[in-house]
Amino acid sequence: MDRTVTVRYTCPHCDAVVSLERTVDLADRSVTTMAQPGWTYATPADDIERREAADGIAFHCGEDQPVTDWDGDPIEGCGRPFYLNYVRFEHGVELEPDPPTYGGPRFDFRP
Repeated sequence: MDRTVTVRYTCPHCDAVVSLERTVDLADRSVTTMAQPGWTYATPADDIERREAADGIAFHCGEDQPVTDWDGDPIEGCGRPFYLNYVRFEHGVELEPDPPTYGGPRFDFRP
């Protein structure tokens, strides 16, 4: 298995932080409040191979695993869903999701 790192994601609804083991070759695109249409999502409970093979990860804040505040102190999550979306290719072409349509910030820092 590849080397892993702990990555932290922030719930866009309540700012709770979830930590998750990921492989070091991350291909994260965005965190959104809605699922991307047609994309398949793993859950945090899935094994790491399943999580990395999906198009992203679907979280339920505080329900599928513990969450903390920014300082690392345990808190209750809001229970609302949010989605980590990976960079995705179709027929060798990178798909460009439209974050204003699906909600949430981008990681590529393009305006």
